[in-house]
Amino acid sequence: MVTPVTQKPDTQQGWRLLRVALSQQRGGLAIGVVVGLFWALGKVSVPQLTKMGIDRGIEGSGNLVFWSGLVVIAGVIAGLFTAMRRWYAFRESRWIETRLREQIFSHLLKLHVGYHDKMQTGQLMSRASSDLQQLQAFVVMIPITLSNLAMLIAVVALLIASQPMLAMFALAPLPIVNVMASRFSRQIHPAVLAVQQEQAQLATVVEESVSGVRVIKGFGAEQVQARKLKTEADDIWNVSLVAAKIRSKFLPALDLLPSIGLIAVLGIGGHRVINGQMTVGDLVKFNAYITMLIWPLRNLAMTVALAQRASVALVRVDEVLSTPSLVIDPLSPTSLPAASSDRAVGEVIFDETVFSYEGASPIINHLSFSIRPGQAVALVGATGSGKSTVVRLLNRFHDVQQGSIRLDGIDVRQLTLGDLRSAIGIVFEETFLFHDSVADNIAFSRPDAGPDVIERAARLAGAHDFIMELPEGYQTILGERGYSLSGGQRQRIAIARAIVSDPRVLVLDDATSAVDPSKEHEIREAMATVMKGRTTIVIAHRPGTIALADTVILLDEGRAIAIGTHEGLLAENERYRQVLAAWEVRESDGDDDIEVIR
Repeated sequence: MVTPVTQKPDTQQGWRLLRVALSQQRGGLAIGVVVGLFWALGKVSVPQLTKMGIDRGIEGSGNLVFWSGLVVIAGVIAGLFTAMRRWYAFRESRWIETRLREQIFSHLLKLHVGYHDKMQTGQLMSRASSDLQQLQAFVVMIPITLSNLAMLIAVVALLIASQPMLAMFALAPLPIVNVMASRFSRQIHPAVLAVQQEQAQLATVVEESVSGVRVIKGFGAEQVQARKLKTEADDIWNVSLVAAKIRSKFLPALDLLPSIGLIAVLGIGGHRVINGQMTVGDLVKFNAYITMLIWPLRNLAMTVALAQRASVALVRVDEVLSTPSLVIDPLSPTSLPAASSDRAVGEVIFDETVFSYEGASPIINHLSFSIRPGQAVALVGATGSGKSTVVRLLNRFHDVQQGSIRLDGIDVRQLTLGDLRSAIGIVFEETFLFHDSVADNIAFSRPDAGPDVIERAARLAGAHDFIMELPEGYQTILGERGYSLSGGQRQRIAIARAIVSDPRVLVLDDATSAVDPSKEHEIREAMATVMKGRTTIVIAHRPGTIALADTVILLDEGRAIAIGTHEGLLAENERYRQVLAAWEVRESDGDDDIEVIR
């Protein structure tokens, strides 16, 4: 499957990007080329010294050992510069790969959440890995290819200078090689693009299968994913064969054409030796030089193919790097006011806020409410009422289209993303833990946090006891996404992680959904200390979780239709009772009680 954005790639754009990327490495690449020129000088000297050794050391009265020694010295020089040439080539190629990989990773982290919601993870991984490897493979060939090209030019010049007529016959096939190289370049480009696109699709299937292995096994759908993988693998096989066929038409000609020149040298040159118009050394030199043309010509063809792959890869990488983030830092940011004895912090105000996803109907529709510093508020509403979107807007995962959101009197759009998100700690409904120790997961936002801070946060979140029962306590390495723990345990660690960040505003986005109701009171009691004096937003549907807050805001179709206490709304608001009743029906069907706290 080929995505529409790359079905008709801008070939010129790819070459422009390639030139820009290479210009940033021109110093190191230039050194590699200079080293390669010394290599070429050593290689070209060997046939010339061999000719002189034959003509003067064997047929003449010269010293054969002397000329043999010179051949050895030339070979050693070529060998030393071969090692240096490859070292510089690999150093520069790995550096450009590393620099671009860091650049694309940094840009991916800066891009707005909406971009990641739409983009396939496998596609992004392909751009950050295999596409950059294509660029590295080309860059490593630049000093090698240019030195081979220098050797080729030197060989042609020496052949013409020594025996012009014989050189004309021997080199006659070279213009044909140039024509074929041009045709090869045009044909191989779309084929290479198709291969790289299919590899990205395959990476997507693998990534989704690994990430969703529990769903796959839960539904017994291993064969479904296996068929998807087979389809993508077959697609790669098919497009790779197309590229292979193109190469198979071109590369054999590179072996054949120099061989035709070698036949001319043996036929015509042999007669010239017999007639005394050439020496035996000249004939041996000619044969050696013609043979030396074979690898440079093959190398040039390989480099053309690698350059095509690199240009395609850079177009795909640039698709990411040129994507602007829709949520960025302001040009002149404002700082949040500091807490003081006469000023509490953590005030949140939504003022006539309007937001919609991708031009759809507004999911937040002129929403207005305020939360005082230190106040705990529960957002309650039916599915799709906009509860989680409120949190996304507060944290600037998206920006509002109308109205404003203010934190401690400052529009959140006037704060840097770093300052804003450091001031807001979120425990998401879907808990994500990293493949790391329990302690490092809790201290994720503050890697320098000490053991006392980590343990205090774990105790407040009600996680300390079960952590101490793990094989290595806080140093226990969690499996991917923390699936070695129960859902409730994962959420407690996520709550501890939010506590360590010490935010002005703590958001619990349905954070107790995986906790058994009989155990929920433990987290409620633990969180009471954390919530004291700290603004807290609780997105909830269970009465026990709603009880964490002293004020409830009922959302419906993106509006705040009622504000009050849980008991007051339950007694006076029919819509509030309907929403809670609907959630109770869902829970009674077992939707939320599959996992219980250990």
